[in-house]
Amino acid sequence: MASKQSKQASRLPKRKEEFTYRGFSIADLKKMDLNQLAALLPSRQRRKVMRGFTEEEQKIIDAVRAGEKKIRTHLRGMIILPEMIGVTLEIHNGKEWKPVEVIPEMIGHYIGEFAMTRKPVTHGSAGIGATRGSKYVPLK
Repeated sequence: MASKQSKQASRLPKRKEEFTYRGFSIADLKKMDLNQLAALLPSRQRRKVMRGFTEEEQKIIDAVRAGEKKIRTHLRGMIILPEMIGVTLEIHNGKEWKPVEVIPEMIGHYIGEFAMTRKPVTHGSAGIGATRGSKYVPLK
């Protein structure tokens, strides 16, 4: 049990003091209504919140409020709200489900930012017909 707790603690960011978002603690953010929170968000996220959530987005919010710890979603454009902290979202990246645990630093970001849709390019070694210079592969 102790190793599981230490693994969880290692995933959380190390900070000197309590996390704040634009000067407000997480407890303050959770008490705010949506209009007050929207005033703190960047303009694109504020516009999305003020226009209202879609039916599917509202289902995610209701699931979070119901206390579900694991939620699967295709909605990559959903904004992370303070009440989602601590929930594990399984986000679809087009091929598979990527589990992402929501931490305070994610507030105001889109869900899709944390499940990349493309793999980074990894180039192999030079093949047949390559130039002399590109055939050199360092030993170390």
